[in-house]
Amino acid sequence: MCLFRLTSKLSSLSRASHRIVPPEWLPLDILLVEMNSSKAVRLTFVLLLAESLLHDIGWSPQSAITLFKALTRKQLDSHGREKRSGVLQRLTPMEVDVVLTINLPSNTEPSQIIDQLRMSVQQVDLPSNFSDDVMVTRLNLTTVCLSNSTEGQQCQCEEQYAWPCSLCDDFGACNNETTETCDCINGLPSNGQFCELQTFFASCQPPTPPTTTEVDIVLTFPDNANPSEFINQLRMFVITRSSPENITNEVVLENLNLTTTCQPNSTEGQQCQCEEQYAWPCSFCDDFGACNNETTETCDCINGLPSNGQFCEQQTFFASCQPPPPTPPTTTEVDIVLTVNVPDDTDPSQFINQLRIAVVTLLLPQNITDSLISLDLTTICLSNSTEGQQCQCEEQYAWPCSFCDDFGQCNNETTETCDCINGLPSNGQFCEIQTLFPSCQPPAPPAPPPTTEVDIVLTVNVPDDTDPSQFINQLRIAVVTLLLPQNITDSLISLDLTTTCFIMTAGVQQCRCEEQYAWPCQFCQRFGSCSNELTAICNCIDTLPPDGEFCELQTSDSLCLPNPANITTTVNSMTSMPATSSVSAPNPPPPISNTLDVLPVSFTIDMNFSPEFNNMDNFVNMMVNESITTRAPEFIQNLVSAELMNFSSGSTIVNFNLTANTIIEDSNVENLLTAIFNDLRDLFPLVLDGVEPLTFRPAEIFIEQTLTVICGPPPADAVFNEPITAEWHLNGEIIAVDAQHSISTGGRMSTLTILNFFFTDNGIYECRLTDTQAIFRQRSPIFMLNETPRIQVRPLETSILCQVGQTVSLACSVQDPYIVEFDAATSFDQGPSIQYQHNITNCSETDFRVNCQVINFTDFSREIRIRFLTNVVFTCVNDPIFGNGILNDMGTAVCQDEGNVGLMTAICNESGEWEDEEDNCTSQMILDLFRQSSQLTESDLGVFLNAVNNTVVELALENAESPNNIEAIVRILDNVGIFVTTTVSNGTVLVQSSIADILSTTSALTIEQARESWAFLNARAVTEVLGTRFVRPRNESISSLLLFSLESLTSRFVNETLNIETPLVLLNKTMFNSNFSGDFNSTVEIEVSDTNAITILTVLTFESMDNILPPRDEDNSTDRTINGRVVLVQSTTTVNNITFVFDIINQTLRRPQCVFWNFTLFGGLGGWDDEGCQLIAMDSETVTCRCDHVTSFSMLMSPFVPAIPALAFITFIGVAVSLASLVICLIIEAVVWKKMKRNEIAYLRHISIVNIALSLLIANIWFIIGAAIAGQRRRNLDACVAATFFIHFFYLALFFWMLSSALLLFYHAVNVFGTLTKQKKLAIGFCLGYGGPLIIASITIAVTAPTNTYIQITGSCWLNWTQSRALLAFAVPALLIVFINIVILIVVATKLIQSQISTNNVPEDTRQSLKVIVRSLTVLTPFFGITWSLGVGTLLDPRNVGIHITFALFNSLQGFFILVFGTLLDRKVREAITEVTGLGTTSTNTRHGGRINTQGEKVDTETTQPTDFTNSTTGIH
Repeated sequence: MCLFRLTSKLSSLSRASHRIVPPEWLPLDILLVEMNSSKAVRLTFVLLLAESLLHDIGWSPQSAITLFKALTRKQLDSHGREKRSGVLQRLTPMEVDVVLTINLPSNTEPSQIIDQLRMSVQQVDLPSNFSDDVMVTRLNLTTVCLSNSTEGQQCQCEEQYAWPCSLCDDFGACNNETTETCDCINGLPSNGQFCELQTFFASCQPPTPPTTTEVDIVLTFPDNANPSEFINQLRMFVITRSSPENITNEVVLENLNLTTTCQPNSTEGQQCQCEEQYAWPCSFCDDFGACNNETTETCDCINGLPSNGQFCEQQTFFASCQPPPPTPPTTTEVDIVLTVNVPDDTDPSQFINQLRIAVVTLLLPQNITDSLISLDLTTICLSNSTEGQQCQCEEQYAWPCSFCDDFGQCNNETTETCDCINGLPSNGQFCEIQTLFPSCQPPAPPAPPPTTEVDIVLTVNVPDDTDPSQFINQLRIAVVTLLLPQNITDSLISLDLTTTCFIMTAGVQQCRCEEQYAWPCQFCQRFGSCSNELTAICNCIDTLPPDGEFCELQTSDSLCLPNPANITTTVNSMTSMPATSSVSAPNPPPPISNTLDVLPVSFTIDMNFSPEFNNMDNFVNMMVNESITTRAPEFIQNLVSAELMNFSSGSTIVNFNLTANTIIEDSNVENLLTAIFNDLRDLFPLVLDGVEPLTFRPAEIFIEQTLTVICGPPPADAVFNEPITAEWHLNGEIIAVDAQHSISTGGRMSTLTILNFFFTDNGIYECRLTDTQAIFRQRSPIFMLNETPRIQVRPLETSILCQVGQTVSLACSVQDPYIVEFDAATSFDQGPSIQYQHNITNCSETDFRVNCQVINFTDFSREIRIRFLTNVVFTCVNDPIFGNGILNDMGTAVCQDEGNVGLMTAICNESGEWEDEEDNCTSQMILDLFRQSSQLTESDLGVFLNAVNNTVVELALENAESPNNIEAIVRILDNVGIFVTTTVSNGTVLVQSSIADILSTTSALTIEQARESWAFLNARAVTEVLGTRFVRPRNESISSLLLFSLESLTSRFVNETLNIETPLVLLNKTMFNSNFSGDFNSTVEIEVSDTNAITILTVLTFESMDNILPPRDEDNSTDRTINGRVVLVQSTTTVNNITFVFDIINQTLRRPQCVFWNFTLFGGLGGWDDEGCQLIAMDSETVTCRCDHVTSFSMLMSPFVPAIPALAFITFIGVAVSLASLVICLIIEAVVWKKMKRNEIAYLRHISIVNIALSLLIANIWFIIGAAIAGQRRRNLDACVAATFFIHFFYLALFFWMLSSALLLFYHAVNVFGTLTKQKKLAIGFCLGYGGPLIIASITIAVTAPTNTYIQITGSCWLNWTQSRALLAFAVPALLIVFINIVILIVVATKLIQSQISTNNVPEDTRQSLKVIVRSLTVLTPFFGITWSLGVGTLLDPRNVGIHITFALFNSLQGFFILVFGTLLDRKVREAITEVTGLGTTSTNTRHGGRINTQGEKVDTETTQPTDFTNSTTGIH
C-alpha cells in the first residue's frame, strides 16, 4: 500500500471562502490515505466527505465545494484536461482510507462530533458520480481515536469492525477489557492500520487468568528516626490504603499488609516482632531465641532476622508451640590462661605455688554468669634457655602421647604419661585428666630418614691467569675429605661432585661429568659432545642443558652406540622450530628401543585464531590434520603416532605431537614441516620458521659501526613464488627505511643494513619473506651493542732521562669482559690489567712508542709515548699522572675516573707542579648518546629521549660536578631540537612521554649542585668570545644553547592540553580564545589578551634557571640578579600583549627590570634585554611586567642604591661649584703667574696647584662624559672603557701631584738628597705626577679588560669592584698617598716647631712659601683622604644613606677647597691680584730679608739657596 497525506487548515478554508470561522473552533486537518489512486480519486473523496461533514456543522455544501475546488483547482484542471484529451477508460474498484484529525476546544464533547460524523456518512447518497471517471459506491466510518488522560490515544472500532487480536496484545485492550474481538486499543498502530470488517479476523482467545504473587517489601528507616512512630505511621498507611490498585497495565496490587518489624536492641543486634495474626514457625524461636526468653504458644518475636529473609506468616499456617521441657544446666569446661612476666630475680616456682594455693582455697561454686562449679590448675609453661617454652602438667593431668612425639618430651625423658613437652601446642590445648588418655608405649626405633638428592650449583669466577682444573681438583679434594654425615637441618648423608662447567674461548660453555657420572646419550646428540669426541658414554657436552639437568650415576642404559660418522645435532623439544642438523656422513637406521620419544611440534598460520578450529569437522582442522598424518610417516622413522593436539591463539598456532620408537631427528622434523608447508600454503597463509637464526655481520658490534643482517633463503624444497617481498621487525615493531636503515631483497633472501648501530638497535630481529600467500620467518636471539672498551694507560706520554739499562714501567687496563695486551713486538702478557717493563738499550732514539690493544678487537687501542731526553733538568718530576716535564711543557693523561673517557692536560710551572689543569673527560654513556643525537631517526626518537632521561637522572650528581657532561647533554638536546624542527616531517610531534623525558632531563641539569659547573661554563664562554677561538654566530654559550633548544622543542610539542610537572620544571599547555589568565606554580601569573583567534599557549616555568643563565643584560652589567622565575612562553598566534606577575625571591633587592633572553647579544653569547618589555608595577612581594612578544622572560633586580632626590641635587650643584672653582683657580694662576716665578719654592708650589686643579677639572669632565655614556639605553662599551681610563688616570694624577707637593715640602724641610736644580725638581714632579698614574692605569686595563671585568657592571663608567676589584687600583694608591702626606706633615710640623726657637734668620719669601704649602696640605690631604674613604664606604655599605650623602658632598666640593686653600689663602696671590687689578697701593715696608735695587724692584737675596732648618738659628716669624 502506498500512503499519501494531504493536509489543509480550516483557517485557510475560511480565507478562501471569505467566511468567518467561529472562534471556538480550532484547525481541522484532513488526511487522505489511498491505494494506488489517481489525482481525481484523491480529490473526489476529500470533496465528498467535506461536503457532508461541513454541512452538518453549519457550512453550506456549495461553500465547501467552492473552498476545496479553490484549493485544488490546479490539480482538478490539469486532471480534467488529461482525461478529456484521452480515451475513456473503464473504472476500477478501489478502497480508500480517509483520516480526519480534529483539534477540539476543551469545552466540546468529542462524542457529539463523532455522532455528527456518523450521521454525515450515513446521509451520503450512494452510489454517487463525482466525475466522468470517478464513482463512490460505499462510505463507512471504521475507526475513532481520542486523546486519553495520559496524553496518549485510545482508538475504538465502529460496530462490525475490529483489529487483529495481536494488536490488543501489543497495544493493550482499553480498560483491560477481555472480549472476543479486539475493537479498542491504547494507541494507533505506527503503520497506519485501521479497523477492518470483523469477518476478516477469527475470535480472540480469552487471556490467561492473572497469577497472584506475594511480594515482600522491606523498608529501612533512618537511624535518627523514632522506630515506634515510624511503625505506627506505616500501620496507618497500610490500613488506609485502598485495594486493588493498578501498578502497571499488567500488575495490580490486591492486598497490602504489615507483617514484621525489626528494631535494634541494646546489644547492637536486632529484635524482630510479628504483627497481630502473624508468626514464625516455632523452630525460629529455638534457633534465634524468643524475645526476653518468653515462652508463648506462638513464635512472634525473635532475637534476629533470619538469614534467608523469611518474614512472619499468618498464624493459621503454623501449629501452636509446645513449651520446651526444662533442661538441666550444661557444664562447660573453660581454659583460663594466665601470662605472667616474672622478674629475673624471682623464682617462678614461688608464684606457681601461690597460684596452686589460690586455686585450692577458692570456695566453689562461684556465680560468674550462672555458676562456676570447679577450678583446677592444669598446665604451667616457663621460658627455657633457648628462648622457647617448656610446658609441665600438674599432677593427675597429662597430654595425649602424640604430643610428646610432636613437640618432644622435656629432657628427652621417656615416661608412661606425656606430662612435659618442649612447647605449647598451637591450637591452645592444655593438659587433661590422665584417665582420658591410655599409657604411652615406648617409642619404636626411629625409621631411617628419607634420602633426598639435591643438586648444588657453584658458580665461580676464576681469574684469567688461573687454570680452572686446579680449582676443580681442589673442589674434588674438598668433597672427598668432607666428613659425613653433616647436620644441615636433619642430616647430610653424602656429597658428590657430578658436573663441572667452565667457559671456553669465544664465550662457549663446556660441561663435563665426573667419573662414574654421565648424561643420557641423546644429550650428546642434541647439544654436541665436546670436541666432537666419540665415546661409549655421554660425559661432556658443549653447553649446560636449559632445564638445569646435571650428570647422573652411570648405568647400563648410559652406554651409547658409537656412530660411524661425526654427527652434530641440536634438538629443541620445547619449540616448533627444531635447530639445524649438520650431517657429514649418512647414518645407519637407529635401533628401535622400548622407550618412546615424544616430541611436541608446532607451526603458525598467519590468520586470526578461532575456537572453531579445534572442531574436528572444521575445514582448517581437517586439512591440517590430514597433512600431518599423511606426511609424518614419510619423514619420521619408526613413527608410532602423529597426533594433532589443538589450535591456539597467537595468530593461529598448530600444535601436534610426534611419537616414535627412536629419537626423532631434527632434520626429519624440518623436512616434515616443509612438506606440511607445501601442502597447505595454497589453502592458508602458512608461516615457515627458519631453523637457523639470522646472520649478523659482524657478529659483535660496537657503536656507530655498520651492521648487516642476512635473512634466508628458505629451504630449497619449500615452495616460494616470485616476487618475494621482505618485512623486517625489531622487538615486534616494523623497521622503516630511513637514513640509518636500508633493506634490499633478491634471490629468496633479504638484507638489512644499519649504517650506524646504536643502543636503540638492540633487541630481537625478525625477517618475513612473503610471496603474497606464504611467509618464511627467521628470527634472531637478542642482539646487543657491545660496550665500548675504555683503555687506561699509565703514562700516556712522558719524558725521561735516557740511561742504557734503565727500565720504564708501563701499565694498561680495560673494563670487564675485555682483555688487553701490548702489541706483539714487545710483550705477550694478556689480561684485564697488565704491566710491561721496557728496557732501554739505546739512547740514540728520541722516543719509544707502544700500543695497548684489546684482544680480538684490535681497532680499540691506545698508544703510549716515552720521550728520551739527555742533559736536561726536569722542573716537574715523577708526577703520578703527568710524569716528568720541563718548564712550560704540556702534559697529557687519560681520564682517571672510571666510566669517563677523554684526556686531561696540564702545564709544568716554575713551582715544580703541573698546574692549569684542563679536564676534558666525559662520561662514556653520555658521549655515546651524544654521538647518536646527530644521527636520529623518527622511529628511535622516543626510545632515545627516554634513555637520555634515564642516564641523566641516574648520573645527576656526577653530572652536576662535570661541566663537560653538562655541555654534552645540552648539545644532545640541541641536536634533538634541530632534528625535530628541520628533519622530522611536519606531521610529527613530540608525544607526552617524550616531553616528560625532556623536562625531566632539563630538571636534572638545573639542580643546585650544578651551580658551580654552570658558572664555569658561562665564564669559559666569555673567555672564548673575547679570545681568538672561532665563535658560532648563535648560542656559543652553553646556557643560552640550552634555552634555545627548549624553545625549539616546545614548538613541536603535541597540540593538546598538557600539565607535566618535574622537580624543577613545570609545563602547562592550554588552548583559549581571545583572553587567557593563569597562575603557574603559584610563582608566576600570566595574562594574555586580544589574540583574536584560537591560541595554544605553551608555558615552561623553571624553578632554578638562575643556576644556569647569567644575569648579564644588554649593558653587560652582571651585578643584577635573576629575582623571579624564568618563564618560556610559546604561542601559535601572534601575541602583542602579555603580562607577567613575578613573585620576588629576594626581598632585599630593588630596581626591577623586565627582560627577555636575547640570543643575539654579544655576538651570540646571549643576554637579558628589555626591548618590548616594560615595568608596570611593583610591591613588596611581586613585580608586574608587560611585553609585546613571546620568548623566555624573567625579572632582574640590583643591590640597593638609595633613590634620594637630595643626593642628586647635592651632586649636580656640587659638581657645578667644583668645576667653576677649578676654572677660577686656573684663571687666577694664569693672572698671577709672572709674579709667582720670582721665588723657586712658590713657583714649584704653584706648578703643583695648577696640575692638581687641571687634573681634577679634566677628571670631572670625563666623569660627566661617562655618566652620559652610561645613561644611554645601550651603553657603548668602548666609549665607556675610554672614559673610565681617563677618569682613573686624572684622579690618580690629582693625588700624585699632592704627593709631589708634599715631597717638595719635605725636601726643603729635611735636605737629605743634596742640592737639586729647579729643572730637576720639575722633571721629578711631572714624572711622578703623570708617570705614576699612567703606569697604574695602563696595568689595570691590561689585566682586567681581557676578562671583561675592567669597568663596573652596574652600568656606570667606573672601575669594576664586584668581580676583579679593579677599583683597588685607585683606592690603594690614593689612600697610600694620603698616608704618606700625613707622615710628611708630621715631620715638617716637628721641624717648624724646632725652627721657632732657632736664632738663625730665614728669608721671608722662603718661609712664607713653606707655610702656604703646609697649610694647603694640612687641609687638602685629610679632605681628599676622607672623601675617598667615604667612596670605599659606599661599596662596603651601599644601604647607608648617610655615607652616600656625605661622599657626594665632599666629592662635589673638591674644586672649591683647592681654590680656597690652594690659591686664595696665599697672601702673595692676593697681593698679586690686588696689584694686577689696581685695587690697592704697593707697600715698601716689607718684613722679609732682601733689598731694593736702583730700579725700585725687590730682589730676593736667597732665591738660589735652600734653607737648612737643621743648621740655621734664624726663626720664621
